[in-house]
Amino acid sequence: MIPLKDTIPSQRYPIVTVTLIILNVFAFLFELSLGEDLSGFFDLFGVVPATYFELKESGAPFWLIYYPFLTSMFLHGGWMHLIGNMIYLWVFGDNVEDRMGHLRFFVFYILCGVFASFAHVYTNPHSEVPAVGASGAISGVLGAYFLLFPHSRVITLIPIFFFFDLIEVSAFVFLGLWFLIQFFNGVASLGAATYATSGGVAWWAHIGGFVAGFLLSFAFIRRGRY
Repeated sequence: MIPLKDTIPSQRYPIVTVTLIILNVFAFLFELSLGEDLSGFFDLFGVVPATYFELKESGAPFWLIYYPFLTSMFLHGGWMHLIGNMIYLWVFGDNVEDRMGHLRFFVFYILCGVFASFAHVYTNPHSEVPAVGASGAISGVLGAYFLLFPHSRVITLIPIFFFFDLIEVSAFVFLGLWFLIQFFNGVASLGAATYATSGGVAWWAHIGGFVAGFLLSFAFIRRGRY
């Protein structure tokens, strides 16, 4: 399912959402310039669970252990990875930013990305594969949207073999189904030996980000009429 737009207009220009999209695009363009050095770049700036635990046990400096939790959420493994994430951020991010305010939304987004990375690390402790992508943080945005706008309608593109169809579904159904897909795949991946054997998808980062976003929303939404 590919969300194209929702039916709730933003009351304010989503400057943080747009800025995050721009930063992700520029980071990806930089990745393209690295050529054969990209793999080493991901090892340094992606979240590698096995490396995280090794550094913790060795007593490495705090920044050396945790900086990938921030940098990884601005990196992507390919065009489709980037485009898919940015579509979800564009469709759902503006209304959540509207409800929280610009600065609160930015802090909320970063925290969701960090919590998502922790969820991935502790469910794949032996993985040596760098996890990159904004999907954990964006999952947090989806969790917030699920709480704040359950009755919104989402215009959704459905691929059916070689054809496409447009349908309109409630955000509650769209995001509820999205979460169930992540959850069942996440449970199925627990028996896998490594992150790579589960298809390279950090299912538990999505789950952790969504749950974190849902819960953090109670602290980050602005009170009063909307």
